[in-house]
Amino acid sequence: MSNSGRVKGEVAIVTGASLGIGKACAEMLAREGAAVAVTDVLVKEGEELVASIRKAGGTAEFWKLNVADEANVQSVMNEVASKFGKISILVNNAGISGANKPTHEITSDEWNKVMGINVNGVFFCTKHALPHLMKNGKGSIINLSSIYGLVSAPDVPPYHASKGAVRLMTKTDALIYAPNNIRVNSVHPGFIWTPMVENFLKESGNLDAGKAAVGSLHPLGHLGEVDDIAYGVLYLASDESKFVTGTELVIDGGYTAH
Repeated sequence: MSNSGRVKGEVAIVTGASLGIGKACAEMLAREGAAVAVTDVLVKEGEELVASIRKAGGTAEFWKLNVADEANVQSVMNEVASKFGKISILVNNAGISGANKPTHEITSDEWNKVMGINVNGVFFCTKHALPHLMKNGKGSIINLSSIYGLVSAPDVPPYHASKGAVRLMTKTDALIYAPNNIRVNSVHPGFIWTPMVENFLKESGNLDAGKAAVGSLHPLGHLGEVDDIAYGVLYLASDESKFVTGTELVIDGGYTAH
């Protein structure tokens, strides 16, 4: 497996790693030398990903993880640390888009479901990875927010609220844990061609027309690809970004430059 080893010797946990952006991050971190804990509720896809990483010469293991369940999060973090000897990178990627209706029509259950995964999930994973990162003496936490953690749009209110929360949680933890040499940054993707975006566009009708319309919202004129995000995550995970903490890496084809 040829790589420049940008994260060689590191141990990375990626949540929501079975598909989409999480999968691309897991593959790239493994390719660059990290041992990767692939975690997700999607078991079959996660195990297939681990098999393909291993086939390519990388190191990976799968854990079934529901990030909204704190006890599950704590035990998985401890198992990963015990399996690989440490934890040095956490990629909080697991997320759902949730109910797409105006605020006055959203039920508290619909709201709480999004918060449970997108906000509590980031909190639980960060909380229970931190003791391991502190023990390691350094670490990098990368939280997947969104362009909608920076600006908004007249749709999916719970999603937008959740991604704004992730942006501020990132800054707070960056300040608290800087003395521990733990860096915490957020990544803000524009529309990336993933199963989540595909399903979102399918719901709105014509897939091809939707893809073109959403692409045109970005000054570069098209949707992004999962590796566009994974390269950013790799940078933040590596020592190349050793002076970067508490900030936003915006990878959005110019969407938020308007």
